[in-house]
Amino acid sequence: MKTKNVVFAGFSALAVILSPVVSSVAPVVAPVYAITQAPSTLATPNGVADFGQGSASITIQPNNGQSLVGKKFNVYKLFDAENAVDQESINYTWNDAYKTALQTVVGKKINKSASSVTEYDVIDYIQTLNTNKVEGAQADQKLEGRYSKYRYFVEDLRNELVKEGLTPTTVNVTATSPVDGSVKFGGLGYGYYLTDEVSAVQDTHSAASLILTNTANPDAQVNIKSDYPTLIKKINEDDNNVGWNDIGDYEIGQTVPYYHDTYVPNMNGYQTYKMIFHDKMDEALTFNKDSVSITISSTTKSYTLKSNEFNVVENSGEDTFYAEIPDLKAIVDKQFPEGMNNNYENTYGQSIRLTYNATLNDNAATRTGRAGFENSVRLEFSNNPDSDGVGSTGTTPWDTVVCFTYKINGLKINDHNKLLKNAKFRLYSDENCTNEVYVKETADGYVVMNRDSLGGTDHTGGTRPSNAVEMASDAKGVFTILGLDQGTYYLKETDSPAGYRELQDPIVITIKPTFTDERNNYNAGEGATEKTLQKLEATAHVKEFLNGAYKESDTDLKTDVTDGSANITVVNYVGTKLPITGSNLTMICLGAGTITVVGALALDKKRKNKKD
Repeated sequence: MKTKNVVFAGFSALAVILSPVVSSVAPVVAPVYAITQAPSTLATPNGVADFGQGSASITIQPNNGQSLVGKKFNVYKLFDAENAVDQESINYTWNDAYKTALQTVVGKKINKSASSVTEYDVIDYIQTLNTNKVEGAQADQKLEGRYSKYRYFVEDLRNELVKEGLTPTTVNVTATSPVDGSVKFGGLGYGYYLTDEVSAVQDTHSAASLILTNTANPDAQVNIKSDYPTLIKKINEDDNNVGWNDIGDYEIGQTVPYYHDTYVPNMNGYQTYKMIFHDKMDEALTFNKDSVSITISSTTKSYTLKSNEFNVVENSGEDTFYAEIPDLKAIVDKQFPEGMNNNYENTYGQSIRLTYNATLNDNAATRTGRAGFENSVRLEFSNNPDSDGVGSTGTTPWDTVVCFTYKINGLKINDHNKLLKNAKFRLYSDENCTNEVYVKETADGYVVMNRDSLGGTDHTGGTRPSNAVEMASDAKGVFTILGLDQGTYYLKETDSPAGYRELQDPIVITIKPTFTDERNNYNAGEGATEKTLQKLEATAHVKEFLNGAYKESDTDLKTDVTDGSANITVVNYVGTKLPITGSNLTMICLGAGTITVVGALALDKKRKNKKD
């Protein structure tokens, strides 16, 4: 028969990471139930797991909109509990199922052999860890600190329970309350429960919580305090004042700016906290390692991490690179100490922004249009609050953005549809044709070299590269310009084929893509569909000087959104001979006269040779 131990009611609400909410109830004496064994695994239809052992319950409320679905809890009933008739006291007796673990852990604390540790020893020792004692079975009680001796005792106890292979009841959260998203452990016998979350949180918006302890007598409501960082990735579109979103388009060679946004999660309970940004990008994007910068900001202060406070590693596994902050907690606690309380618990929630650049490279030349070039990131974060923060980590799902580039298919002909070879062209970004868009020649066509890669800024500055060339139509009249952005370009004919007059004014070409209105909701793979890059339009404005007068026209170019192309035909008009006067006979005589003169000159030359 178990010995009754009357203790302070404070023990009824000892918790490491719970926020107990206890409503007033009528005096209750714990009923006596036949000893039954709860099923080893329970689901939660309608948000309730029925242990089938009594009328008590523990309700767990989610944290900050975090769904409890998919979470997994191991539940241990460490002690049976009995309330006094008038609720002025509560008594605990240990549960034989977990007695050996309690004896072992407490024995080490009080220097006694495990077998000699009594029920009194266990309960009295735990009460020495209770810094928030209150009387009364239903009295509210403050939580023990996340760095308290009690917190570490509970962790040691959990480890011993696992080591001894003592069987808990496992609750798999399959559904939650439709009202508030909570989960109820119902049908509990009155007692003191340890609840250990053992969820796998890979690729989910979730995190594990600290160990929960609470007394169900009859009901307890607790707020789970697990916290996890969320992650947002954005790309900067520099056209049309779009700015940061999920979709962009660029020239080959242009700098593509990215940022990752997250926040400092509640790290109270951790000794150290690791955060890693895993980034993988299309081979058409070249990562610039030196551009990585990480800044943490509160409402009153910003702090940019020093180079020795984070690591950037390239080409690791599937990552193009990852950026690791080995101990985020140490940095935040040092730089933002104003929220620290007497229990060494800080106030978190500061924003974190990681910025870096990539360059759209030549691999993009053969993949213009859809499907675009994706860049994805996910966050890996410490997920072991019950220990030292080392080893166990969780990850968020991947977040993806996309960028595109385009091309012009040029054809040079005359006004009788004859293909013209060796017409020369240069491309410019300004109306006055002073800022050339440099190109280099490849087997696939002429590839743009944006000035970002040449020491300049987009279309200005920089050094002309040695491999920059003037474009020329080939034997079939074709010239292709690869790697263009949206916007307006000026195509100037700098030299026409022999026998033709070049165009005096540049052709004004405007490329206009149409993207989805939901530019902040891109999902991986959508760049290959019509959902993202919906339409591609292009126009050409041509100014010609013919027959003594200027003629201007606007043409809608034929486009193909799939390969991101716009087709333009550049026409040179066949020249005609200048007018002549006189008769045909005159022309013949002139010809004969020419021949005669030539003959006379030849004869005179022979005579001179003979005299010599």
